[in-house]
Amino acid sequence: MKLAQIVVLISGSGTNLAALLEAIRGGRLPARIILVVSNRKAAYGLARAEEAGIRTLYWPLGPYRAAGHSREQYDAALASQISVFQPDLIVMAGWMHIFGPAFLEQFTRRVINLHPALPGQFAGTHAIERAYAAFQRGEIRHSGCMVHFAVPEVDAGELIAQEVVPIQPTDSLSDFETRMHQSEHRLIVEATRQALGLHSRPHRSESAVVS
Repeated sequence: MKLAQIVVLISGSGTNLAALLEAIRGGRLPARIILVVSNRKAAYGLARAEEAGIRTLYWPLGPYRAAGHSREQYDAALASQISVFQPDLIVMAGWMHIFGPAFLEQFTRRVINLHPALPGQFAGTHAIERAYAAFQRGEIRHSGCMVHFAVPEVDAGELIAQEVVPIQPTDSLSDFETRMHQSEHRLIVEATRQALGLHSRPHRSESAVVS
């Protein structure tokens, strides 16, 4: 069976990339990561990819804007670079850049995004901190994470999978953040499987409480 070809986009440490690599090595994800892209040169995820023998691409927005080019031109140019690899799926795993149609229309229903909040809650940046603050104010009882198909509207695409993440009264922000990341690592693998057509039942589980 031909392995699915995946491109992973990152902006940071790449812990979700590591979760995907572990699932591939363990036989839980029959796929191959063929390229890792980062828009930040210092992202440790690039080192993770290189250690795993995966080709990397550093593609920053700054030089495009400095040269007078638009975000749309940046998106289109990056889409052209990735298209050469003919990926079956593009996984945004901590990628801190919002794509518009110039990118997304090149890969219809082949771009998925991980976000540390449940559908309709805390779209955009600092979602974990905003959820923790809302819990402290008594506005929510739990949060969660989701993976969805990427659309131009931030964190609003069709849901693939989600997982509830409890917040305990004794949690510090660090405690909650750790639990969230543990859930993300599980969910990114399951959602990637689903997006590749390897699993059809929606994943909506609650994470276990971490002591």
